[in-house]
Amino acid sequence: MFPIPVQRDFSLRALNTFGIDARAQAYLAVDAADTLRAVRANAELAALPRLVLGGGSNLLLTRDFAGLVLHMRGRGIAVVGEDDEFTYVRAAAGENWHGFVQWTLAQGLGGLENLSLIPGSVGAAPIQNIGAYGVEVKDRFHALTAFDFSTGESIVLDGVACRFGYRDSVFKHELRDRAVVLDVTFALPKHWQANANYADVAQALADKQIAAPTARDIADAVIAIRTRKLPDPAQIGNAGSFFKNPIVSAQQRDALVAQHANLVSYRQDDGSYKLAAGWLIDQCGWKGKSLGAAGVYEKQALVLVNRGGASGADVARLARAIQDDVMLKFGVALEPEPVFI
Repeated sequence: MFPIPVQRDFSLRALNTFGIDARAQAYLAVDAADTLRAVRANAELAALPRLVLGGGSNLLLTRDFAGLVLHMRGRGIAVVGEDDEFTYVRAAAGENWHGFVQWTLAQGLGGLENLSLIPGSVGAAPIQNIGAYGVEVKDRFHALTAFDFSTGESIVLDGVACRFGYRDSVFKHELRDRAVVLDVTFALPKHWQANANYADVAQALADKQIAAPTARDIADAVIAIRTRKLPDPAQIGNAGSFFKNPIVSAQQRDALVAQHANLVSYRQDDGSYKLAAGWLIDQCGWKGKSLGAAGVYEKQALVLVNRGGASGADVARLARAIQDDVMLKFGVALEPEPVFI
């Protein structure tokens, strides 16, 4: 017996938003760093491959996991400081992301409203540098605490150390399989300004004749948009946007516009262009189509869904077929957002 309550042959179906019926060799709920230290000190557990789970919303389980699943369950949200510019709020890794955003709004703290209704946990947010409607986690990030399995110590990382990129961070590179996020601190601006530049958000506010939106107004608009466009994982299995919006050079974008006049693209600060992956997929005729029990959502081509009983391999096969068609038609490579296990 282990000194910590490890469960064997554990079903992960309820712990991933795709609803994939895969199993873990071993499972452990983690409420604090002490549990991780105990894992590191146990020779058998320390030797197993590790998979850290939060809300399971950025994950595709293509097979059973022959290792130890660490399910981050720590809770707690608090205001931990302030200065002339910011209020600093810390949340434990196991907190539900949307619930955390709603808590900040209830305290009268703006800054995270554009990120409302994104599924997943607080601990996963900086790993993926989640973003929506003109805001990314890096824009509001202050610092995080993580447990380092290589040393057995807790470390604190600021934004520079996290090396945030588009849906990217150091946790997908040097700290992959090494660091486990324990809590995250955000810097929420005291001199808040609305970010309603995205067309969908601006239109939603205009429809309600809101000329000077509050943070709550923007959150409500984002929630309504996401509810309309994206399926509820509780109703139909999915991981939200399945592909990253590809970044291409200005030259490649101009060549594509010459062939596809309606190409949806957004100029970036460095002169490159971000293409709308959903538009590319839609143009290839995939919206609403299926391969077996895995399909493309009828209302948003960027979302792949489990129509019931799909395996992770089924979803992966559908993803590859879409990637092949987009490459054939546009010469653009689509990169999945979820981590394939």
